[in-house]
Amino acid sequence: MMRHFLRDDDLTPAEQAEVLDLAVAVKAEPFSLRPLEGPRSVAMIFDKPTLRTQASFAAGIAELGGFPMLVQGELAGIGVRESIDDVARVLGRQFAQIVWRTSGQHRIDTMAEHAGVPVVNALTDDFHPCQLLADLLTVRERFGRTAGLTAVFLGDGACNMGNSWMLAGATAGMHIRVAAPEGYQPSEEFVTRAAEIGAGTGGSATITTDARAAVEGADVVITDTWVSMGKEAEAAGRLADLAPYSLTEELFALAAPEAIAMHCLPAYRGKEIAAEVLDGPRSVVWDEAENRRHAQKAVLAWLEARR
Repeated sequence: MMRHFLRDDDLTPAEQAEVLDLAVAVKAEPFSLRPLEGPRSVAMIFDKPTLRTQASFAAGIAELGGFPMLVQGELAGIGVRESIDDVARVLGRQFAQIVWRTSGQHRIDTMAEHAGVPVVNALTDDFHPCQLLADLLTVRERFGRTAGLTAVFLGDGACNMGNSWMLAGATAGMHIRVAAPEGYQPSEEFVTRAAEIGAGTGGSATITTDARAAVEGADVVITDTWVSMGKEAEAAGRLADLAPYSLTEELFALAAPEAIAMHCLPAYRGKEIAAEVLDGPRSVVWDEAENRRHAQKAVLAWLEARR
């Protein structure tokens, strides 16, 4: 059966561990896997601004022996000029795989339904699963494991990163705490799904409004921009509502002594995270950014092996 990577729980716990093991291997030997030799082409479509996603996928596809071809989403008019169904049928006959960074989750689900080749979610409004694999790889590098660790997501818990941390973290056997004010908390659907996964892995997901209690003793503290793409009109209100959840030095000091600070970038120093934390000795944000390439190479290779 054709496999896709559209949301974090598309991978079982065993499969997630397998992909992370593969990421470790390809990071150590960047050219050891060549499943796209030919080169075979991979479509990269970006409907939203991108830096790390485009750079890491392009470099990773090339290292896998493939050709990363940029398909201009705006020019293609996917879902406007042509239906997603028709675009999927066309692209599936040209490319080995399709990587898409878009808005609604239904868009990438429809692409996967009709493409006939593996489709990878490079970010949607609901999930950011490739970022989470990179984050989990980074956690493993620092702690040697993921299972049993406690990770806190601060701020807008209803964003794609909050959702993905709950699902991917629970899959990895971690205890995820989301600290967010009322109105910014994850959908009950994703909280329930994380609990279901955690029941089988020993992980868990809890929601709180108390940032200090959430960070107390945590191994990993994560934040993300408070004004996600598409939320710019709400900027003033969001900055006011989320200010108590800023990852300051004082708040970070409540975490475990060896705790790490994570941010998927771009970061806004002095808002969701203090410069002293982002640029400090326990920040791993640049490791996360690099690990996007290794984690994504592992996903692409893993999917290619399961055609």
